[in-house]
Amino acid sequence: MSAPTQDIQETPEAGFGKRPLGKRLVGANTFWIALVLVALIIVFSVLAPSAFPTLYNFQLLLIETAVLLVLSVGMTFVIITSGIDLSVGSVLIFAGMVGGKTMEAMSGGNAGGAGWGVIIVGLIVAILAGTVWGLINGFLIAVAGIPPLIVTLGTMGAALGASLLLNNGSDVRTVPVVLNKQLGYGTSFGVVPNLVLIAVVITLVGAWLLHTTKFGRYTFAIGSNAEGARRAGIGVTAHLMKVYTLTGVLAGLAGFLSLAYYNSTTITGHTSDNLNAIAATVMGGTSLFGGIGSVLGTVIGVFIPAVLKKGFNITGVPDFWQMIAVGAVLIAAVWFDQRRRRQRNSR
Repeated sequence: MSAPTQDIQETPEAGFGKRPLGKRLVGANTFWIALVLVALIIVFSVLAPSAFPTLYNFQLLLIETAVLLVLSVGMTFVIITSGIDLSVGSVLIFAGMVGGKTMEAMSGGNAGGAGWGVIIVGLIVAILAGTVWGLINGFLIAVAGIPPLIVTLGTMGAALGASLLLNNGSDVRTVPVVLNKQLGYGTSFGVVPNLVLIAVVITLVGAWLLHTTKFGRYTFAIGSNAEGARRAGIGVTAHLMKVYTLTGVLAGLAGFLSLAYYNSTTITGHTSDNLNAIAATVMGGTSLFGGIGSVLGTVIGVFIPAVLKKGFNITGVPDFWQMIAVGAVLIAAVWFDQRRRRQRNSR
């Protein structure tokens, strides 16, 4: 049964081993996306040499993208399976709300002075809350056979509604001070934000899982040809359950990280996180048609809109230009993916 599985897992990059390194590099989707990011950094550094290329600015840029990066790692797995998850932003809010309410309940209604024991319980509860929504999505998609778009559109509204019900439509505002200072704004090694360290660890684990393990190979196989993967002996239903559960776990963790950084659940600030995660993943070269993608590409895709926003703010360009620019890059990324797919199919 192993031979068919190997065939299914082949991607357009599978034949790169026979090509020179230079051609392999230029032909890689990630290479061109990385060039776009480098070009943006150079342009804004030239336009604002005293404000953009500073240590403080890059620290802030990394912190602001950390939560979205954690969400986008999970989204990468989902989209590679040819699925979608519109609920991650609402699940993030729900997880942060449940974690915050738990810490408040354990602290007599005000968690400001809570210690690490209470914080760890809040973290566990937040991750479990995200896991539950991931399991619901996975069951409805993989077992019940409902299209991912419909399922996650429904759970997006349900998770957000449940979040509002938990606190009568208001944000949780009493977050442990030590959590905000040490995780939200704390640094290690003098310059590296702790929030960023966690996001880096999650990203590295995600890259290892996707690119070096059987779990990752099955993810690519299902996205390339789900029926072929099933005939090759892969448990497609069980694997899709795991992928959506993983996305829920990461959304739960992202909700807690957001709580630590913003010192509040900031419900209105996360309503478009699902679209931002999808856009970052697609801009990073992950195909909406499934079977193609990388965590490195997703990292680059997360930073492109972040650099645009930061650069536009520093250079005094109105914010709506950022929306236009990100939209143009996103459309270009999808067009390039379709063009590459047509070329491969015509061979």
